Amino acid sequence: MHLRLPNKVDEMLKYVRIKYMPKTLFFRTMLLIFVPLIVVQIVSIVAFFDGSWGRVGRRLSGNLTSNMAFTMKLAEEAPENIDEIQRLAAEYYDLGFKTYNNEEKHDVIRKVRRNNKMITGFLEESLNREFPDYMTSIYLKHTDLVVFVETQDGLYEFTTSSKNIFSTSIFGFMAWMVGTSLLLFLVAVGFLRIQVRSIANLAEAAEDFGKGVDDKSFKPYGSSEVRKAGIAFIKMKERIQRQISERTRMLAGVSHDLRTPLTRMRLQLALLPDEKEKNGLDKEEFLQDVTEMEKMLEGYLSFVSGEGGEEPSFVDLNEMILSIINKFRTSNKALIRYSTNDQVSAVQGREQALKRALSNVIGNAFKYAKTIAVNLESVGNKVEVTIDDDGPGIPADKREDVFKAFYRLEESRNKETGGVGLGLSIAKDVITSHGGNIELQDSPMGGLRVLISIPL
Repeated sequence: MHLRLPNKVDEMLKYVRIKYMPKTLFFRTMLLIFVPLIVVQIVSIVAFFDGSWGRVGRRLSGNLTSNMAFTMKLAEEAPENIDEIQRLAAEYYDLGFKTYNNEEKHDVIRKVRRNNKMITGFLEESLNREFPDYMTSIYLKHTDLVVFVETQDGLYEFTTSSKNIFSTSIFGFMAWMVGTSLLLFLVAVGFLRIQVRSIANLAEAAEDFGKGVDDKSFKPYGSSEVRKAGIAFIKMKERIQRQISERTRMLAGVSHDLRTPLTRMRLQLALLPDEKEKNGLDKEEFLQDVTEMEKMLEGYLSFVSGEGGEEPSFVDLNEMILSIINKFRTSNKALIRYSTNDQVSAVQGREQALKRALSNVIGNAFKYAKTIAVNLESVGNKVEVTIDDDGPGIPADKREDVFKAFYRLEESRNKETGGVGLGLSIAKDVITSHGGNIELQDSPMGGLRVLISIPL
């Protein structure tokens, strides 16, 4: 059964959940432990106050006021025996007792300070019941409790220990509850850290594998569910690596098998005479077809083989971009501007694969534009490479299609105008395998903007 809340209440709960709810599993679980623990503490303390604390406090306060009333009664009936009454009250009731006339009582009251309601609350109720016709006041003097009962004939001062009106067991009870709760909390934190660490290590291993980093030191540990997930991840990683390895070996064999007949065709065409054959075909056309087939084969193998067995390392993107730009500058008259914020530019990845991806993107800009601007900067925990140009750009509805293999905006099969349609596909495959992203946007220069982001 789903409880349907009003829209405003539902929106408010969503806001609170997004704004104040902890983001990590550790703190969310700690919240699940901590909140019930605090609620149990509060309920237990309130129940103790309403029960044991209240009953004991009222009983002690009632006994004290009864002793005070009995002492006052004796003093009123036998004022000549006041010294003996004081001795007996101190001996049997632990109660100091003095009397003052109306002229002395004001000086006495000014020497003490006000009471604490938490300690004397029950005593006040008992005094009001026991002496309804007199004015009573309670003061604390260090650890002693001072009670004044003001009558028409004078002032009675009673002094006793504050322990006689409330039970000190509340402090032991609270210390016991807080201590045991803190101990349980620390134990829960220790166990929870182990469980969360195992999940975090699994997530880190999965992220590294997505970037092409094979962490062979990862071993599943923690709860049975986490270990099961870790074992499943390792098996999945092994299957993917085996499939990639098999695909690479198969494509290497295909490459060898196809290169041999293409080389033989090129050799046979080279031995043919230059004049057209009887069927009207020129050998130059055949050579162009063979050359185009070879380039398509190279592009296809480059795309499907990915990064091959290249090991990841720290790559300085600043130096890499400069080398790519200098290579294109020598063979192209386009104007190019390069800028960087001189912050962190090194990322962990496969150098040749990243260089191939950036070369494809920057090469496209050189091919179609006259002015190019490349920018490298660090933004948070990632590096962003922006390539702007003033070329014809790519229509918004075609920007997803150009990342598909063999898709060409230029529909002719002329390799000089449209290539084989694998440049951006290779770039996207490489950037994605490094955990990054590549987007096509409108450039402020009027052409196309390619935004590449790679996590540090």
